[in-house]
Amino acid sequence: MVEIKSHEVDGFLQKQAKHYRIFIVYGPDKGLVAERAKAIAEQTGVDQSDGFALIRLDVADIQNDPGRLLDEVNSYGLFGGEKLVWVRGAANEKPLVDALQYLGANPPTGSHVIIEAGDLKKGSALRKIGEAHRTVASIACYQDDARALSGLIDQELASANLRITPAARELLLNSIRGDRIASRNEIRKLVLYCLHTELIDEQDVIDIVGDASGTSTDEVVDAVLNGDLDGFLHAIQKVISSKTAIFLVLQSTMKQFHLLENMRLEMDERQQQASQVMQTLGRGIHFRRKPVIEKTLRNWNSSDLAREASRLQAAILVSRQRSSLEENAAVQTLLATTLQAARRNKRA
Repeated sequence: MVEIKSHEVDGFLQKQAKHYRIFIVYGPDKGLVAERAKAIAEQTGVDQSDGFALIRLDVADIQNDPGRLLDEVNSYGLFGGEKLVWVRGAANEKPLVDALQYLGANPPTGSHVIIEAGDLKKGSALRKIGEAHRTVASIACYQDDARALSGLIDQELASANLRITPAARELLLNSIRGDRIASRNEIRKLVLYCLHTELIDEQDVIDIVGDASGTSTDEVVDAVLNGDLDGFLHAIQKVISSKTAIFLVLQSTMKQFHLLENMRLEMDERQQQASQVMQTLGRGIHFRRKPVIEKTLRNWNSSDLAREASRLQAAILVSRQRSSLEENAAVQTLLATTLQAARRNKRA
């Protein structure tokens, strides 16, 4: 396996990626995994609008049909040319591992393979397969540190010819510590707001990104997770009355569900209890909030948590595209999630 470090990714994509046919992109930052997989896909030169050249598979497709990956890799596109087989949602499924074992030893010549996986632990089956073959490029994706986030800010601001004050940069860095997609979306929202200015200051960041500081935001999130309808309605009204951007509440709730999904996946993979995974992935959670987080981990599975996060992301998109619908979209989506949590808590 050729393992690409975080700081090497850009150079790898520009100079070395063309020499590989098989890529494993994995890590706890799902947004960064998706972003880097997309960048690799673009480097292959395969037309992603061609449904015969680009084959998207979920790992469940391979579990249900163990020969599917090899069949797709070895088949020819309807109109010839190279193919890209893109697999999402991978972990350490045996049919996938077996197929990669073969492909690593017999690299395809007319196809590219991208595997998007979650947080693969050292020694896991999928990583071990990659380590056995130098024909496989492996890219780990961990949450951005301050240096990487600062680079992301520079990249987005440069595209709009904007500058930012040091104080505003520091405030922004402290407000966007989610996954890569969430961070990039927040920066782009700020850029859009400041398009007709030359210099972004602290007030701009507070107005658009803010930090929903708050206690009020945590209060909403916890009411949602508890399935506490009265508590949710009271907390969301406090947010609206305080003029806090309701988008920030959606964002905080979505980030919470992404974290819960990663924690639940860790529980399933390592066969741990909620209290055990809290000691690793939950170290940054305030002790007063830990009981509700543990309860949610017990009552939800990873697929449902991922689906809820996607619903919240869709509501965020609506709120950005049509600002007049922001409040209604946020309240309705959060209310639906609250009712879903209430049903789960009742069954528990």
